[in-house]
Amino acid sequence: MSEIAGELARVREAFDKPTLRLLDRKWAPFVLAVFKSAFSRDRRSVQADRLHSQVDAYLADLRSVGSEVPGKNGRALCVQWMNDLWLYRETGENGEEQYSLSSHALEALLLVDSLSRDRALISESRLTTIVDSVRHRATQANPDREARILRLDQEIAERTAERDRLQDGGEIVTATDEQMHEGYANLVDLITQLPSDFKRVEESVAAMHRQIVSDFRGEERPIGEVLDEYLAKTDALMSATAEGRAFEGAFALLRNDALLQDVKNDLESILDHPFATRLTTAERRTFLGTVGLIRKGIDDVLTQRNGLTTTLREHIVNHDVVKDRELERLLREINKELAVWMETAGPRSTVTAELMPGVLDVEHLRERFYDPLNHRPPPDLEDVSEYAPEPPSLDEMRRQGGPMLERMRDALVTFRGTGDTVSVGAAFNDLEPALRRPVEILGMLQIATQVDALSRAHQLESFETVRPDGSRRTFSVPRIILNDDETAALAALNYGTDHD
Repeated sequence: MSEIAGELARVREAFDKPTLRLLDRKWAPFVLAVFKSAFSRDRRSVQADRLHSQVDAYLADLRSVGSEVPGKNGRALCVQWMNDLWLYRETGENGEEQYSLSSHALEALLLVDSLSRDRALISESRLTTIVDSVRHRATQANPDREARILRLDQEIAERTAERDRLQDGGEIVTATDEQMHEGYANLVDLITQLPSDFKRVEESVAAMHRQIVSDFRGEERPIGEVLDEYLAKTDALMSATAEGRAFEGAFALLRNDALLQDVKNDLESILDHPFATRLTTAERRTFLGTVGLIRKGIDDVLTQRNGLTTTLREHIVNHDVVKDRELERLLREINKELAVWMETAGPRSTVTAELMPGVLDVEHLRERFYDPLNHRPPPDLEDVSEYAPEPPSLDEMRRQGGPMLERMRDALVTFRGTGDTVSVGAAFNDLEPALRRPVEILGMLQIATQVDALSRAHQLESFETVRPDGSRRTFSVPRIILNDDETAALAALNYGTDHD
């Protein structure tokens, strides 16, 4: 195989992975936008029905502003994303099904985030991290005792000289804002990779969980012969995969509470530098939450591993060994008697069996026996279609439906109240009774939210509604005032940007 053919095969293999398949789809921007809106570092799992409703709401919002979106509903899209290995569905602690992002989806989001933010590809901080890592690994790889001692002596001499200089009153050189910001960006780049790394380990353990349980249930040998084998697999669980071995190596550091406390103190020291005044509150909170992120990732992996151990233990405990032994002994006796009978039986020999069994010594006998009448099909349903009521008309169904957003926007645009501003309540009360259903109030509030007018509402006003049956009811709703710019924005949604 030529070099280019080999490279092409490797690239195709990479594009077959769920991460690049997600980025290569037509609806990739929509899918990633949903994932970023529905999930976060603090909200890793979402209840299944709630995510279905959220996706439906996102679809409706995007359609209302003219964006092209998939034609399926929220439930169908979530199931499709789960089959594409972008979502992972499991049963939570409260017994409800919930979705979480797979490692492939987290990797895709990480790639998009890295492309959408400005960062220096080469910086002093990044190169220093590489140099320090190379020096540390080279020291570990070198078996020469004298070389290790020499390198340690050099480090001790350098640190001793710096300590003596500071003790003698030497100048303390602090990093500049630009240097600190470069280092901060490098740390954030490394920290953002942690969730996908932890998730990859979880998925590896879950896959091994399913494989071991499947093998256990399909095992034909007696349980006593395979018990030691599966217990050995459980003990070596984390060393059986590349992700597990990497996690075991890092876990020795991550379970050190003193080390994690030092990391937390160091993070606080970094944010005490003047450069941190340029960071937003969310960036500071996320940066300080690094230790919590590490602890949560460790807990999730250990919970997944403990789930495997619990499943195996319950399978072993609940397995009826006595029943297996009794069945095995019975089959062995039957085979023994069959071998004796075959010594004298001819080709067409038969076995005479008793028509009625002997008396059995049992504690309870069934008092009701099988009755075929109990399994007769039910009688055919009577045709009563002639008594069916008249179906509702289209107008009756429309009156019971949701808000008519387009007509509500048209009413707000065309309403001419007193003064230079338009009150949403005044425009609503001026409508004909057929358009003043209670549900239309929700439509008015949604329209006001589209132009960000609801945030200014501090007073209340009355909405006089008329139900489809003719009854009236008054609701107190925040008083929303639309200025000319907001009215023009609503007109653009209904008639286009060229409307006057």
